[in-house]
Amino acid sequence: MREVAYHHIQRKISSRELRAGAPVSDVGIAKELGISRTPAREAIHQLVSEGLLESAAGRGVVVITLDRDDIRELYEMREALEGLAARTVAARPPSASEMRDFRSIAAAMTSLVKELETSRKPALDEKQMERFEVADLAFHTYLMKLARNRRNQKAVSGIRLLIRIFAARRRGHSLAVLKQISRDHMGLIAAIKNADPE
Repeated sequence: MREVAYHHIQRKISSRELRAGAPVSDVGIAKELGISRTPAREAIHQLVSEGLLESAAGRGVVVITLDRDDIRELYEMREALEGLAARTVAARPPSASEMRDFRSIAAAMTSLVKELETSRKPALDEKQMERFEVADLAFHTYLMKLARNRRNQKAVSGIRLLIRIFAARRRGHSLAVLKQISRDHMGLIAAIKNADPE
């Protein structure tokens, strides 16, 4: 039940049903899920320890509020941790089948580039942007998986979640931006294939 409550609260935060500063109580969560307060309280404590919730004087537990500096710090941490993962993977290149899978995952981005070129629209629409986010997440998640460092993978997942929830919503990427991201992804794959950690 603690896991159910944990994922329920996390989903409400990631969907922005619970916004920054919103209170979260074990009583409310228990009532929503039809469970006792104990697993709801345990889930809340776990999310406080992970940094999605925080104790606020006189207000109980609330969804954290991040400012511009917090977001900048999250991006810096993500850059450092994913850079480490990329160098690790390049230093001991993956198998042929793993490289094939990596290219296949990157192809989802290439497909969006072609789709946008064909449509001649100036930018990705909302649905395409959702597909972009899924494709981008899949690419970076697979990179982290190839690095075979579970602690790093968990840390980056948490950072990405915080960025996704609290960073400003992006408008649809233009063709130029989308092509650059796709080139960056393919360049990273090529560097890994060539065992080039730099």
